[in-house]
Amino acid sequence: MLLSKLEPHPCLDVELEQYSTDGNLAARWLTDIVAFGDLPDGCVIADLGAGNGILGIGALALGASKTIFVESDEQACNVTKLNLKNQGFEDVGEVIQSSVGDGEQYLDGVDLIITNPPWGKQIPKADRPFLQSIVASGKTAHLLHSANAVHIEPFFTDAGWRAEKYGEADFALPAKYAHHSRQRDKTRVGFWRISRN
Repeated sequence: MLLSKLEPHPCLDVELEQYSTDGNLAARWLTDIVAFGDLPDGCVIADLGAGNGILGIGALALGASKTIFVESDEQACNVTKLNLKNQGFEDVGEVIQSSVGDGEQYLDGVDLIITNPPWGKQIPKADRPFLQSIVASGKTAHLLHSANAVHIEPFFTDAGWRAEKYGEADFALPAKYAHHSRQRDKTRVGFWRISRN
């Protein structure tokens, strides 16, 4: 319920593939992450491509001591700051307006990365900086991506990492952009746990 009450992502830039993650989907995914033991009390989270902050705020609600929200869109950063304030997490949330891949110094001291990157539907390989940042960080990560993505496992295997797809769900796509032909649609997403071998 907490996540469903957050101010939504402004979703104004189609090239950034901006879509709001539904509160129920975010809660389900975070519950899976807890079940892996990857979200213990007191851990520090990085939410890459944070949007409105739903994933990182959910992690804080589950006991993370701090979340670093990395987001390139200024309006989305402002919504994340508002959501942190409204939920009483402004002292444990750090919002960084930056494109992922512009240096990973913000990942120092992080225990876990959570990310729902752009899938590359508008700009091919738009997810690569996110995947490369995971490898560069050396940290365990949980990734939400198209369930049909075939490049995730080979990318991480080639880097000497392991990518385990552990679930799928429907992701709601309300009509937000000119290219949408239906009022509501959905797409299938997959959940991966990324870890070093």
